[in-house]
Amino acid sequence: MQNLMLLGGLQKVSLVDYPGRVAATVFTAGCNFLCPFCHNPELVTIGKYPEQMFLPDEDFFDFLKSRHGLIEGVCVSGGEPTIQENLPEFLKKIKAMGFLTKLDTNGARPEALKNLAKENLVDYLAMDIKGPLDKYGKITGMNIDFEKIHESTELTRQFPDYEFRTTVIPKFHKKEDFLSIAKWLDGAKKYFLQQFRPEKTFDESFQHIRPYPDEKLGEFCNLIKPYFETCEVRI
Repeated sequence: MQNLMLLGGLQKVSLVDYPGRVAATVFTAGCNFLCPFCHNPELVTIGKYPEQMFLPDEDFFDFLKSRHGLIEGVCVSGGEPTIQENLPEFLKKIKAMGFLTKLDTNGARPEALKNLAKENLVDYLAMDIKGPLDKYGKITGMNIDFEKIHESTELTRQFPDYEFRTTVIPKFHKKEDFLSIAKWLDGAKKYFLQQFRPEKTFDESFQHIRPYPDEKLGEFCNLIKPYFETCEVRI
């Protein structure tokens, strides 16, 4: 059986990755961003970790067969899933087995999101907002096509259910940045501020950055709540 995807890992059950659902989370390998605070560094650059193991598609789908009645959905995370050309076929197979699908994306490939929306392959889309658009290059370590990021935010709103979320890094994010993001995403259904955990990061120097106190994230959240239907902090 030829692999559809390059899969870097599997969490067999999660109560938090797919809001309101019991799900499994499968991680794709490879990413088109180089965010220094990424908590899945082994999934960013293929070949950086010689001991890295990949999960065969066949093993993943055999696992799903054994989970009927135990999980409701599958979260496809990364890495960045949309850089893999067989993602639509992969999601089709998951849905054909009766599972709901959630996709995590950085929004750099709106053309992929457009195709997924057209084919109704994603039930819940979560798009990472790295920061205000003028800070994207600094935060991601890449030359960013801002128009594509903006297009993806508009496409995200078209999915059956969706959220935007930002991992809050003191080095990158200040109060005025969240106001800028809120005005950009004004009227969106859900926006979450996620606490930064410095235990494991792509750039090891970020393991020494002290996160904002949870109360500070609450202040940012209260400031921008009027812009969203739901705005909450994830600790």
